[in-house]
Amino acid sequence: MGEGTAEGPEPARVGLGTIAREWGRIGCIGFGGPPTHITLLRRLCVEERRWIRAGEFEDGIAATNLLPGPASTQLAIFTAWRLRGVPGALVGGLCFIVPGLVLILALAAVFLAGSPPLWVRGAAAGAGSAVAAVAVQAAHALLPASRQRAGSARPARARWLGYALAGGAAAALAGPWLVLVLIAAGLIESAVRTRSAAGPTRVGATAWPLPLATATPMAGGLLAVAWVALKVGALSYGGGFVIIPLMQADAVDHYHWMTGGEFLNAVALGQITPGPVVQTVAVVGYAAAGVPGGLLAAAVAFAPSFLFVILGGPRFDSLRADIRVQGFFTGAGPAVIGAIAGSAVPLALALQHAWQYAILAAAAAWLLAAKRGAVGALLCAGALGVLAVVVGLPV
Repeated sequence: MGEGTAEGPEPARVGLGTIAREWGRIGCIGFGGPPTHITLLRRLCVEERRWIRAGEFEDGIAATNLLPGPASTQLAIFTAWRLRGVPGALVGGLCFIVPGLVLILALAAVFLAGSPPLWVRGAAAGAGSAVAAVAVQAAHALLPASRQRAGSARPARARWLGYALAGGAAAALAGPWLVLVLIAAGLIESAVRTRSAAGPTRVGATAWPLPLATATPMAGGLLAVAWVALKVGALSYGGGFVIIPLMQADAVDHYHWMTGGEFLNAVALGQITPGPVVQTVAVVGYAAAGVPGGLLAAAVAFAPSFLFVILGGPRFDSLRADIRVQGFFTGAGPAVIGAIAGSAVPLALALQHAWQYAILAAAAAWLLAAKRGAVGALLCAGALGVLAVVVGLPV
């Protein structure tokens, strides 16, 4: 179980048992989403064990942020892959994902039970009240890097604003067509930047998601669960909170697996449990088909991340250097930010009681004015929901 050197990792000397233990530990304590996951992985791989050079780790962050799906999960898979190849990627990724998956399915069984205790319903209603504010905070946190990536030229800034507005409108109004807006924004920007750099453009390399985005499943049940999960795992540009508008239209409006309030609970559970936020899809799967549905949804949603890293890891440098790929994500990025912010509209409209809107306002002040963490906001909102039940407010 060697430590490697300051010059670089020594993959063969890092055992699978070590990867299982360390990535499993991060999966158990990784509350707080991607910033926490990145910090823990950097501390382990770069600072403490010195398995991976700092520059290589930063390159891994940049490369995984170019991929669809949960970026911090892909970083966990990438670092394990870098240390032990495909076996390391599989062991590290699974050990990172499974602890949070087990916990979120257990909580889903409680919160989505047919007749949960009144205090549980209050906690769920309270935590769900804060979710719209968490979405706005998530979008706000992504703004600086995205605007910097767009550049300072006035036409580029104008396109950036247009993509963001289109994403917000689609998330608030268009529901299942959101993915088409994200892809269109990416393709437009890719075409503009490629034409500016090298004459006529070829965008076929980034058009692969179109058939997947426009097709529709022909049946319900587990096939529909797998379809929704596949869209989340393969088309969620920007990862994290963008899964909310991608799932909401399917889970609530199209298949009617959940009510709007139950979907808020699912999002809250995805935020307060350790591991990737994309675990929320497991709650949707559970609502549709119980534990088998939850496990299937998680497996399908995370499978693209493993494939992207295992098949694309050796090509990450060329991926980052490809002007078409860079242009695609420069366009899709602001559309994603707009979509995350726009998702706050239907999330807020799903609230049913005046006291929930009061909690939403308090959560917005906590997150946006005081700049505090989402986990604390959701836990406090849940506690206020229990208090609401105690004093006799409607749930």
